[in-house]
Amino acid sequence: MNLTHLRYMVEVERQGSITKAAAALYMGQPNLSKAIKEMEREIGIPIFKRSAKGVVPTEKGQEFLQYAKAIIVQMDKMEELYKETGATRTDFQLMLPRASYITYAFTEFMNKLSRTETVDIKFKETNSLEAINSVVECECTLAIIRYELAQEDFFTSLLNEKNLKFQEVWTYDYVVLMSEKSPLARESAIKTEQLEEYIEVVHGDTAVPNVSAALQKKTSRMKSHKRHIYVYERGSQFDILSSVPNTFMYVSPLPKAVLRRYGLVQKPCSDNHQANRDTLIYQSSYRLSATDKLFLDELGDVIAKIEGR
Repeated sequence: MNLTHLRYMVEVERQGSITKAAAALYMGQPNLSKAIKEMEREIGIPIFKRSAKGVVPTEKGQEFLQYAKAIIVQMDKMEELYKETGATRTDFQLMLPRASYITYAFTEFMNKLSRTETVDIKFKETNSLEAINSVVECECTLAIIRYELAQEDFFTSLLNEKNLKFQEVWTYDYVVLMSEKSPLARESAIKTEQLEEYIEVVHGDTAVPNVSAALQKKTSRMKSHKRHIYVYERGSQFDILSSVPNTFMYVSPLPKAVLRRYGLVQKPCSDNHQANRDTLIYQSSYRLSATDKLFLDELGDVIAKIEGR
């Protein structure tokens, strides 16, 4: 199978047009059409079908293109790895939820990388659906997604449909995060009635678009709150929580070092449990690199310390 032809197929999908793809590839349209027919004949399925807007992948073609993208990513990594640049190269790509324990593990991981290596790292916080789509499209090799256990069937079905591998990273109950100056900071555990006059800090973009709002509300075990501040990145949440004592936030458990840095405390909520699962996902054809495994080992160590193991 011709790797160049695989790149042609991926470009046609990206452009949605054979004419536009040929122009982007600096080749004639007849030659590109011929390459598509040769590839379809070789694999025995139609890859594209014509539509009013151009061409779109067939159902089998979409599956084929997913594998093609994964192969191209792997080949590009191999080429980079064995280029005679005089230095080793570290590539690492991760999309993740806004989880301080993961970011903390990432900083510990970075400190263990050799200072002499060429480093190319992509590290982006985002919601679960965007992370899944990025892995499917080979825009990122690894992602960690977050969902409530009540929504696990939806996500398991989606990941299987997308032909992605997945494995549990951590299952936990949310804790209540607040300033060490909060009137509730000395409590051993918090009850929801104690939070009624406080302001909840919430990430504003974590809803699951493919799951109806009614279903998400039904499956969520978190009780609704009447006062909110919506934020869209972790820097703001820490500034607000540490400086405004009458605010709180439900979060995954944090390392002690992060709590000390921002002057925060975390408490279990005795009557409002929400079991969540963070899950690692990647292409089924992808093989975890030594760098990936180094990060995952560090992540496991951080989780063990939080749990007191």
